[in-house]
Amino acid sequence: MACDFDGLAALGESIASCRICRDRPDPRSRPLAHEPRPVCILSSIARIVICGQAPGTRVHASGRPFTDPSGDRLRTWLGVDKSEFYDPAQFAIVPMGFCFPGLDAKGGDRPPRRECRANWHDTVFAAMPQIDLVLAVGRYAQDYHLPQWRGRSLHEVVESWEQIEDETAPAGRLIIPLPHPSWRNNAWLSRNVWFDEVLVPFLQKEVAARLIPAVEQREH
Repeated sequence: MACDFDGLAALGESIASCRICRDRPDPRSRPLAHEPRPVCILSSIARIVICGQAPGTRVHASGRPFTDPSGDRLRTWLGVDKSEFYDPAQFAIVPMGFCFPGLDAKGGDRPPRRECRANWHDTVFAAMPQIDLVLAVGRYAQDYHLPQWRGRSLHEVVESWEQIEDETAPAGRLIIPLPHPSWRNNAWLSRNVWFDEVLVPFLQKEVAARLIPAVEQREH
């Protein structure tokens, strides 16, 4: 069942104008030091949602998710091109933090802001009931979408993808845990060749089964 388009569009507009992290931050956090630029793609018909961490500097500048080398790798894992990836009829994209969280003292990205999860995520996923494949990219997304696995290492969660398939698929929303496609995970990918040999083909099969042919898109 697809949700009401007008309601989802209004939700997207509310997210785009959100300034909670700057104006009313979580008491455990400092206000966001720069102008927020929420990046999130909602969909009334896509069956797949990509749930990553938070925009980096390039995405903050472009306003478009995964406009960096990690996006290229992720699209390779999914077996799709850019036109399919950025088509909201095919993919929703809902990171755990909608805005670039800033850099830490070492020059790395800070964790996703807590405000997004607390104020938006439950509403967003309730508004897209047609989603039946969740790609949980990285530990923060896995903690939200797989609370029963919280506290486990990313390696343990991703390595347990078949068990997670058995747990989540019967409920009607299959969840596939993935490492972040960043170059920082090159060593992990080199050590875990099963990921490319076994999990990626399974991932591509599940994605392909849910892509909507162009003729069907025109009917929506």
